[in-house]
Amino acid sequence: MTRILRPLLSGSTYAAALLAFGGLLVSLPLLPFAMIPGLLMTSAPEWVQAFVVLAVWAVLVGLVALIPGVRQVLVVVARKVLQVPLPDAARRRPPQPPFGGGPVPARPDAVGQGGADRLRTPAWLLLHVALGWVGTLLFLVLVASAVSLPGNWLDGDGGLAVFGWSTGVPTGPGSWVLALVCLLLALLVCAGAGSALRWLAPRLLGPSAAERLALAAERETRLAERNRLAHELHDSIGHTLTATTIQAAVADEVLSADPVAARAALRSIEESSRAALEDLDYVLGVLREEDGARTAPTRTLADVPELLDRLRHAGAVVEPELSVDLAQVHGTPSRAAYRILQEGLTNALRHGAGGPISVRVVATTDALELDVVNRTGTAARSFPTSGHGLSGLTERVRLLGGEITVGPDGPEHWRLAVRLPVRIPA
Repeated sequence: MTRILRPLLSGSTYAAALLAFGGLLVSLPLLPFAMIPGLLMTSAPEWVQAFVVLAVWAVLVGLVALIPGVRQVLVVVARKVLQVPLPDAARRRPPQPPFGGGPVPARPDAVGQGGADRLRTPAWLLLHVALGWVGTLLFLVLVASAVSLPGNWLDGDGGLAVFGWSTGVPTGPGSWVLALVCLLLALLVCAGAGSALRWLAPRLLGPSAAERLALAAERETRLAERNRLAHELHDSIGHTLTATTIQAAVADEVLSADPVAARAALRSIEESSRAALEDLDYVLGVLREEDGARTAPTRTLADVPELLDRLRHAGAVVEPELSVDLAQVHGTPSRAAYRILQEGLTNALRHGAGGPISVRVVATTDALELDVVNRTGTAARSFPTSGHGLSGLTERVRLLGGEITVGPDGPEHWRLAVRLPVRIPA
């Protein structure tokens, strides 16, 4: 009994009932237009005229539901008033280039709707209108009965007539009991109308099978975009913070003894920070979905010498072996190779035990080979680590169809080796 009465004490029950009864108001402006064909059929029986009016009325209500934008309004109203979790339709977001650069993925085709899906909105509006009329009439009859029954007892009149139908009602205290029953039934009509709309909303206003697939694809795209941005931030900002921390320490150590070296370290900090700000500005622009998408900062193999210079300013000894003209490698492989080398050098700075860092870029007939080797042992400085760098690096390489090997290289060295399929012009 408590479960039945609890909804009657909730304000949301009556908000949903008002929405249900509002179906009557939605259909009233269309009634005069629906009556025109019935009025023209002067020789037809009354029941035929009534049937034609109802049929035309239903068609007009259904046509209103097919107007563009009506479904979206109905979804918003149902979600707000009925508190039903109805998702918005999948939005058309401009696709972003994959992390590490590359061509922009093709935009998926628009979500198509079959005939049954297109009829769900008219069905919702028609049922809403029917529920509004039936619920409103029942509610008014029950409330009128609850108000009039005690008066009948006081007047000694024990009859009740509704729409030409009459019946006897008890007089005396029994009429008060019956009035309370009518009032309770009126409240139950309110609760039932709201519950009916809550049951219908997910089935008629909720996403169709095709829309659910589109929403799932959109969620997958957003997750991929978040992963891409996380990779970009980790590679760029993580490297910059590691390098600038070391460069600042170097500048502090040699500030008095070697001002020239200190100034060089500070200049390197400025250059690294400027490059990181460009990357951060791009990522924030994507997150805010700003109009006029910014172009992703382009870092390619041609920028590797500048990257190595920044490491030298940080005090690292770098031994490069670049057996290929870096400018000959273009597109996605070049951008990905730069990020791979950047991550490898960042790990060497963070976890290496000093000594030279070997950087090797070699081109074969059908592949680009990248190697970063550093000494292992106790690092001179301690840096916090998230543990996501190598997993992200592995994902990046595999998406490009390459191979990666990470691990010890002898008793005192650590080696990162990557092989990317690429064809370099002769």
